[in-house]
Amino acid sequence: MYKSIRFLFVSLLLLMTAVVSAQNVTWKSAVEHLSGDDYRIVLKASIPDAYHMYDMGPYVDGPKATVISVVPSAGVELVGKVEQLTKPERHFDPTFGMEIGSFSGTASFAQTVKLTVPQAVVAVNLEWMICSGNTCMPPDDLELTVALKSKNSVAEGTKTIVPDTTQVSETLSKNDETAQLVATEPNNSGTSWALIIEAILWGFAAFLTPCVFPMAPMTVSYFLKGEGGPAMGRVRATIYGLFIVALYTLPIAAIILITRVVGGDAVTADIFNWLATHWLPNVIFFLVFMFFAASFFGAFELTMPSWMVNKSDAKAGTKGLGGIFFLAFTLVLVSFSCTGPIVGSVLIKSTSGEFWTPILTMLAFSISFALPFTLLALFPSVLKKLPKSGGWLNSVKVVIGFIEVALGFKFLSVADQTYHWGLLDREIYLAIWIVVFSLLGLYLLGKLKFAHDSDLPYIGVGRLALAIAAFSFVVYLIPGMWGAPLKGISGYLPPLTSQDFVLGNATSATNIAPSQNQLLTVDGRAPKYSDFLHLPHGLKGFFDLDEARAYAAKVGKPLFIDFTGHGCVNCREMESRVWSDPAVLNMLRNDYVVVALYSDDKKQVPESEWITTESGKVLKGLGKINAYVALKEFGANAQPYYILQDAEGRQLVPPRGYDLSVEGFVAFLRSGLDRFGE
Repeated sequence: MYKSIRFLFVSLLLLMTAVVSAQNVTWKSAVEHLSGDDYRIVLKASIPDAYHMYDMGPYVDGPKATVISVVPSAGVELVGKVEQLTKPERHFDPTFGMEIGSFSGTASFAQTVKLTVPQAVVAVNLEWMICSGNTCMPPDDLELTVALKSKNSVAEGTKTIVPDTTQVSETLSKNDETAQLVATEPNNSGTSWALIIEAILWGFAAFLTPCVFPMAPMTVSYFLKGEGGPAMGRVRATIYGLFIVALYTLPIAAIILITRVVGGDAVTADIFNWLATHWLPNVIFFLVFMFFAASFFGAFELTMPSWMVNKSDAKAGTKGLGGIFFLAFTLVLVSFSCTGPIVGSVLIKSTSGEFWTPILTMLAFSISFALPFTLLALFPSVLKKLPKSGGWLNSVKVVIGFIEVALGFKFLSVADQTYHWGLLDREIYLAIWIVVFSLLGLYLLGKLKFAHDSDLPYIGVGRLALAIAAFSFVVYLIPGMWGAPLKGISGYLPPLTSQDFVLGNATSATNIAPSQNQLLTVDGRAPKYSDFLHLPHGLKGFFDLDEARAYAAKVGKPLFIDFTGHGCVNCREMESRVWSDPAVLNMLRNDYVVVALYSDDKKQVPESEWITTESGKVLKGLGKINAYVALKEFGANAQPYYILQDAEGRQLVPPRGYDLSVEGFVAFLRSGLDRFGE
């Protein structure tokens, strides 16, 4: 039974990315500089073999024509209409009783634009259908994000920053003039580095597990006793380490790159966005973490099939690089029961990052995992100083299991916030963490014992130090039950506005009516969505841009527009570490009209508030509407992203993204006030 469960589980994990990313046409975009301020956006469709895609028609009572609409942001003007650069093959179709055009292989389209600002972002909405013989795929759609950068601004050496986009396109050239396509600067670079560092720590932790640690002396001895003496043994051990890195990293990279090739850049970004915000993957990830934690606690053991391990081990005895490779492969297979849960955890956490983050985090993990083997081969005398295998190795697994439980609830929290289930408020989340880390401390002191643990007659200094750290963390968490900000981990906690009780704070969102907690609109109503959305630190504001602008015009104040998200760790950090500063909070409360636009909220708004895009796509969810407004009106596709405007929509100062400098944020707000008064 366990074998069936684990094979099904692993198969689902491996296939999930490939299945979700399936797309029948791959789209790529590029930018050509024509002359002056004129640029041309080129869109290229790669059509699968044996299929054809219909041209732009239009066809009345005919096939689904390709529809391309370009949504310009501020500073971009459309020149003419979308052109078909590839000439379609035209023929009479007896099914529809009309002449139609279609493309096979590839098809290119273009839209000329005029760029009147140093840089901007445009959205391209695509709709198409492909057929083969009498069989047609369902119509499909896609949105690309294309970044434009003025050629003149580059020539003058002006440093510009473009909001983070999800589409990185190929660069074409015309008349030897290289197109100026902006490679965007990700706003979550700090988070990516944190994930990489975490992956490195997990790699070292995996080495200390009972599946891996006992293999170190045998492996090192194998290389030092081989042909060529110790020197050649060290070379072969280094190659062995490289093979371990490759076996962990290359399969993951292959899956992600295949996804990118098959589905396109924007599709891959959409997959990561779906993984980060949709309830289904987040609940699955939560269950995966609990599953892995249970295996570390000893409920069951994840192992690779014995026939696979035996075959690999038999080939490891051969000479040359092949033998070294299979020795590394055997290590990966044998250690799967300990490293599998860690690898799964590392990958799951990194899927919410940018495209390369999963590959880089797995590379970091595999290097730190393989490094001890290589170093021990280079310095074999260190082997004598290593502790002997024993029950302490199982203790490492159990400690990792407790950490898995704590981290797993982050995913359930994201789904809970995004869909407003109300299951995991801040105090409930904190209570779970307090219990988990208290149990961890008790385990380290020997007060708890699991199935595979050895008897513990006394505790060493190391376990005592870890127990002190665990209980100290619990003491740090406890004030959070009464509303302490807990800035050090604020990015991983539900927002303070979800807490039922905050000591000494009468502005807790759930303790007062919306009319007391929010400003009233110009017609005397509570702001839209204020029944389920709240601003941090008791701030009063809006969640709809039009309402906020109307109120700003009434009171004569500038707008503070906050593009944020429920699952945005950097947003929570900014609110906890920067917004909480008295100078910042004072200006936001008294000098600005604050409006928070959540781009990942799944709440469906009333039909009267739905938005139909230029391509005819109807946006019904609050998050999708806010994301569309952010891109179309502001060229923004990042979180957090802060814009200062007046009520007429005039931008006061350059926008600001994730930056924990309080002084810089104060200067940002003050400069907006100074410009507003001009």
